[in-house]
This record gives sequence, C-alpha cells and structure tokens, in this order.
Amino acid sequence: MIALEIIARHYGLRGPLTTEARELVFPPKSGFLLYASMGLMTVVLTWRQRFITFGIALGIDVVFLLVRWTFGLKMTGGHPFGNGALWVLLGCAVFAVVRRTGQERALLLKGVGLGMLLMAGRKTGDTWLVITSKARPMVLDQYVATADHALGNPSWLVGRLVNASGPVGTHLLDYVYAQLAVAAVVVALYQLRNVAAERRFPRHHLVRTFLVIGLLGPGIYMIFPVVGPIFAYGPGASGTGGLEWAAANLWPHTPTPVTTPHPMLYDGITPRNCMPSLHTAWATAIFIHSRKGPRVLRYGGTFWLVATLAATLGFGYHYGADIVAGVVFTLTIEAALRSLARGWDRSGTQLVAHGATVFVALLLAYRYLPMDMARLPWLFGPLVVVAMLSVIYGYLRTTTRWEPKIAPTPRPEPQPEPV
Repeated sequence: MIALEIIARHYGLRGPLTTEARELVFPPKSGFLLYASMGLMTVVLTWRQRFITFGIALGIDVVFLLVRWTFGLKMTGGHPFGNGALWVLLGCAVFAVVRRTGQERALLLKGVGLGMLLMAGRKTGDTWLVITSKARPMVLDQYVATADHALGNPSWLVGRLVNASGPVGTHLLDYVYAQLAVAAVVVALYQLRNVAAERRFPRHHLVRTFLVIGLLGPGIYMIFPVVGPIFAYGPGASGTGGLEWAAANLWPHTPTPVTTPHPMLYDGITPRNCMPSLHTAWATAIFIHSRKGPRVLRYGGTFWLVATLAATLGFGYHYGADIVAGVVFTLTIEAALRSLARGWDRSGTQLVAHGATVFVALLLAYRYLPMDMARLPWLFGPLVVVAMLSVIYGYLRTTTRWEPKIAPTPRPEPQPEPV
C-alpha cells in the first residue's frame, strides 16, 4: 500500500491511503462499499452489538448530511452516506486495543481488518487502473480483437442484444456490473455467519479469493494492456469523445477486419483493464462460493455470473478472449488458496500448474498467433474453449475429491428371535 502510494504520487495522483483517509470527511465514492465493509466486520459481534454499530454509523452519517446541507457543501462525485461506517470501523479498532484483551481483542481486530481490507482492495484497484493508463500508453487491442474472431466476436453480438433490450435491460446490467462487491459481501456474510459463535474464522472464504484476484490482476494489466472494444473500436463509454483515439468506429455493428495487428496509442485516462476480465473473475468466484449455500444464494450467484458476463460483453468493456482468460485466472487462484488452506498435495499442485499453464498459453496465443486464430476459427475457437473447459473439469474433479467423505451409517445386525 505504501509502495503504491509512492507510485501514485510519482504520476501526480492520490494513492489508496490518501483516498481512503479523505473519506473520513469528504463524500465517499461508494457508500454501499463502506457499509458492506462494516457489515463484514460485524460477523465477529453479537446481534445486539451489530444493531448498535449500524445505529452509530447511521447517526454519524446524519450529522455529516446536516453539516453539508447547512453549509451548502457539494457532494460532486460522491455518495451522501458512508462516512459513518468508516468512523465505526476505526472506532472498533481503537475499542479492541483499549478495552479488549486476549482472544476477544484478536477476534475484533481480525473483523476490523477484514472490513478494512475490502475497502483497501477497492482503493488499490482504482489507483492501479489510473496507473495503467499513465504507464502503458500503447495498447494491444488489435491483437485481442483479431484473436477474438476465433470465438465469433461475442462482444459485438451481445452488444447488439443489449442495445435491443432497451433501457430496462441496460440499467439492470449496469447495476449488477457496478455493485459486484455488494454481491460478494452477501455471499461472504453467509460463509462467515458462525464466526461470532465459534470465535474463529474459517480457513478459506470468498473475501480471500476476492483480494488475491484484485492483487494479481493489475499486474497482468501492465503486461498485457488492453482498453476494450467500446474504446478501441467505438465512441468510448461516455460518448463520441473516444473516437479520437479509436482505430475505427465499428462496435457493436461491424466486426473488425482481419488485418495484421499492431500496438496502438491510446489516451492517458482510460484504464488498460481488460486482460483478464476481473469482473468475470470476481463473478466466477461469487458463483463458486455460493454453491454451498441455500437455494436462494445459489440462484443469486448464478444470476450474478450470467448478468456480469452479459454486461462485460454487452457494454463493450471486454472481448470474449478476456472472459475465457478471466475464468481460468479465477479457478487457478481459487485452487491455490484452497490448497493453501487444506495443505498442499500432488493433486493441488497439478491443478494450479495446469491452470497457470493454460492462462499463460492463452496470453501468448492472443499476442503472437492472432492472425492464425482469425484465419482458422474452426480450429482455434474450439481449442480455446476446450482449454478453458479442461481447467473447469480439473477443478471440479479435484475439489470433489477434497470434500470430506461421509461414511454411511451401518445397519444394525438382525438379532435372532428368542426361542
């Protein structure tokens, strides 16, 4: 975090620590995220303590609203609530140090740390996105768009379908896309529901996967900078201003021509955050971790995955190649974290090695074989899909073996009737 703060300052930006500290006073970027983070912290509290903490947070937010309204302060680009949740988180940390001892102090500090990590992960990701736009002026969209012909240009197809769905479908997908962290918190709260009673955290849960995805993903952005079809081949997310940098105005109605790709210069504002699709990665993680929940949670995880895939493709934020890479990326990380929690063995090592090999092979193919992929879609399209399916199959087969086996209850032997 400190290193990222220094790098951000080098580019004239606010780092994650500064941005988070400002939200103690200034309107936060996402009040939902701050309350979701506080909700994660409350898994270590009793129900009475949870009601008290949420009441205090809401009271602080009311005070902030009254002060801003009284003095006519603007809330441009921020939410009217959320400061209270951050103050309560910090207050609980101070309370743990001052008024708690031993296991109770450690548990409360772990809860606070969990909530703060979710917020810090979001701020770190936001900072990384801006850094990618400053540090990587050249993007590789032409390579990915050419390779995407092997998959049938799914972003172009789904983009036309989303446009045809009208404002209702667009607004629904936009909400799902923007509130991914809130969906993750719902699943995480279910997984951590027994922490207060058992006085310990489970060895593996969704928040760990979320944070590692956010930690490793931006590093791939720096290696493989891509802005997405709506930017590289369309008007940009905010209108026609992006056409100045676009290679052509083609998305979503006209597929890109199959020509020799080249790195292309793009603006210094748009994040290079396509390869892999981390929204797909996070939605896949939500889907995986919702499988052990009740029916409503399983349905919700499935809906969020499908809607996220539709949004990432339909809004032109990602190519189909990004989606495939995002799924492989997630399953590899999830396998590594589960192996770390249960203890490494041969099956876990093989699964992680296979996932990492497929992921690297995909990136190399997108970069160095895009023309071959576009000219031979009947060969490379199935190969890409089969490579992804091999990781999915390997993950399901291996993790199923890891599940504890429940021995059947032996039937009692029939007793001879007394004579």
